[in-house]
Amino acid sequence: MTLRFGLLGAGRIGKVHARAVSGHPDAKLVAVADALAPAAEAIAGQYGCEVRSIETILAAKDIDAVVICTPTDTHADLIEAFTNAGKAVFCEKPIDLSLDRVKACLNVVRANKGTLMVGFNRRFDPHFAAVRAEIDKGAIGKVEMITITSRDPGAPPLDYIRRSGGIFRDMTIHDFDMARFLLGEEVSEVSAMAAVLVDKAIGEAGDSDSVQVMLKTATGKMAVISNSRRATYGYDQRIEVHGSNGLVSAENLRPVSIEIASSLGYTRPPLHDFFMTRYTDAYAAEIAAFIKAVNTKTPAHPSGEDGLLALALAEAALRSVKEGRTVKMTEFA
Repeated sequence: MTLRFGLLGAGRIGKVHARAVSGHPDAKLVAVADALAPAAEAIAGQYGCEVRSIETILAAKDIDAVVICTPTDTHADLIEAFTNAGKAVFCEKPIDLSLDRVKACLNVVRANKGTLMVGFNRRFDPHFAAVRAEIDKGAIGKVEMITITSRDPGAPPLDYIRRSGGIFRDMTIHDFDMARFLLGEEVSEVSAMAAVLVDKAIGEAGDSDSVQVMLKTATGKMAVISNSRRATYGYDQRIEVHGSNGLVSAENLRPVSIEIASSLGYTRPPLHDFFMTRYTDAYAAEIAAFIKAVNTKTPAHPSGEDGLLALALAEAALRSVKEGRTVKMTEFA
């Protein structure tokens, strides 16, 4: 069955999802909505869809599902509206910046028996998925320690920083989800440190740009997350999982994987410059998973509950920084 999509939001991530939807054989991008008409018109012109208002897409009988790429403070309201209308929903993270608001939203989804998938795309990266597959096969024995490195090439604009909810809710939340995905157990304790090392204006806006987080499960498994809003050498994305019988890791990717040897030494091309190119395959795979879940009427993953648990870890990290202590996840039960 061809799933007919409406795209809500035509910004940077909206463009990524427009390409993923349009590239799938069982999907059709029917309409796009954005507060900025030129942005919506650009996607409509590229993919042959219509420009419509969100209200028109909500009422449309020729749209089965939506991809929500609007500002975070609109996500929960839109999820509720579209699940009330009987449409399947794929929503970019986070569902909201408030745990209570997310819980209320998920209650509406459950009451409607709706389909909701949250955009933690890194689970679908072929390299990270391969790490998980090796864990599942027992290749490294029991997981003991995980190291996740995620550093952006540069900080986003200050107006984005001010409304992002902070680095833990905006950036580290992807790594919290990846830690859960790889640990195989829920996190019981969170310890975090944060600093402003990149741009003092970020600190003046009430946020941090450099953080380190340690997660621990009830059985003692640990994960360490390193985030920075600055990596002068490119988009730094690495994972290492240490187990009782060995180690599995996923290294940085480059657009071109070559190495040059000369009298000056060995050199390689630079890393990907940001997520739009680094995670192209992951975005396509997550949309494919969403389409399959809708068409087969099976639960979609990552689910709304996955989104809630990742946000709870972000809240715990923020509390750990503010209060200078290890935070137990039972505080958010």
